[in-house]
Amino acid sequence: MTKSQEYLSTRASKEPYLSFEATVLRGLAPGGGLFIPAEIPKVEDVTAWAGKSFEELAFEIFSLYISRDEISADELKELIRHSYSTFRAETVTPLVKVDGLYVLELFHGPTYAFKDVALQFVGNLFEFFLNRRNAGKSGVRERLTVVGATSGDTGSAAIYGLRGKQDVSIFILHPLGKVSPVQELQMTTVTDSNVHNFAVKGNFDDCQDIVKTLFDDVEFNTKHHLGAVNSINWARILAQITYYFHSYFSLVKTAGPDVKVRYVVPTGNFGDILAGFYAKRMGLPIDKLIVATNSNDILDRFWKSGVYEKAPPGVAEHVDETLSPAMDILISSNFERLLWYLAREQLADSAEQAGEYIQKWMVELKMNGRVTVPEKVLSAGLLEFGSERVSDNETVSTISSIYDSADGYVLDPHSAVGVAASLRNLDSAHTYISLSTAHPAKFGDAVDMALKTKAEYSFDKVMPDEFKLLQTLPKNVTVIDKPDISLVKTAIEKELKEEGIVF
Repeated sequence: MTKSQEYLSTRASKEPYLSFEATVLRGLAPGGGLFIPAEIPKVEDVTAWAGKSFEELAFEIFSLYISRDEISADELKELIRHSYSTFRAETVTPLVKVDGLYVLELFHGPTYAFKDVALQFVGNLFEFFLNRRNAGKSGVRERLTVVGATSGDTGSAAIYGLRGKQDVSIFILHPLGKVSPVQELQMTTVTDSNVHNFAVKGNFDDCQDIVKTLFDDVEFNTKHHLGAVNSINWARILAQITYYFHSYFSLVKTAGPDVKVRYVVPTGNFGDILAGFYAKRMGLPIDKLIVATNSNDILDRFWKSGVYEKAPPGVAEHVDETLSPAMDILISSNFERLLWYLAREQLADSAEQAGEYIQKWMVELKMNGRVTVPEKVLSAGLLEFGSERVSDNETVSTISSIYDSADGYVLDPHSAVGVAASLRNLDSAHTYISLSTAHPAKFGDAVDMALKTKAEYSFDKVMPDEFKLLQTLPKNVTVIDKPDISLVKTAIEKELKEEGIVF
């Protein structure tokens, strides 16, 4: 087993490194930390992978982070094949040229969102590991209670990845009334007995805080064997690395090997762009990674100031409700992983000391609502990252202008945030790839706002038949009256009992 196949926490911990299986099934590290590989593997010659398909690239990348002792080559190939056979696009994540830049379409999975790329794989991983652990058992089987929070797309993608799977129950918390109607229907119309939806009267950060608290509750976690599907789970990040390699090689076919590529990523929880960071560190020649935020701009403010803060001085902590709701957050959970690498390289003499820095910074953030990193940490980060903030008005105007200039091409509002940020930065020296994270029909209000006056536009043409069918299906959802951990615990145990689970 290589170092890249062993995992440690971002926060100070005396625990030994974990295997890939233990990392995936535990999800969140003790004390609220996130798991990361002990070492990022370096690909000696990335050009050797240039002719490979998406599935073949996934196999090469995953093999660097998963020991053959844990998953054999044949088993891994079958997991990958099964995970991506559900996608509508032959190339899984096609690259499309749009108005002077490229759009990487990540929404061709079963729930029409980029989260499918990871969560189809994660769902199959859970099933694979549990089947192996339960093989030959005649008594009590090992089970997993998966708990996740969503601002929209994670929930449905996780549900579609785990619905009907043996020995897994899934609970998804979403903020009541703060996800799009289609996103809500995609979650709440799944009536498999192992799927449970909680609509919490609060915001996404409330939901995410509850999930983190559940994982930190040793007694509850041990009792119910909690598993994570949010991007706090390392397997989510791992699966997303593939489309950076795949899109780069697709670009090289048309632009040539000397192309200097910048990726622009509409970002809320920082998981999608963090996968690009891993790809870059593995050797993919990415010139820069650009964070694109909406008015919930904690990341943009950080890259411009070095202060990671929930709200600027004098402004009350709050979440703006925007046209791109999946990015409506206060804290970007995965940013902790990047801060660990920057601390390790710029400040610390060891991995443990880097964890101590992260522990200190995260405590300070929780206590004071802000933390300032040393200047050399910020400077090192800016060598690899940039950032932009895009308003709702710019989002709408971008959807409209791209529709006009690109022969009726329709962006969803999150993808429009990325494209708007890209268009600000276009120059002759670089080629921009902007990640398109969801199908536009998932956000009909924003799309209609931008395009309703267009002569050729009809939202009915944008809407897939699968979405139209959702409106006719029965719903299954439990409303949680306030973001209270005890209410959620009670609701989880009530529904597990109704599912026939003994604990």
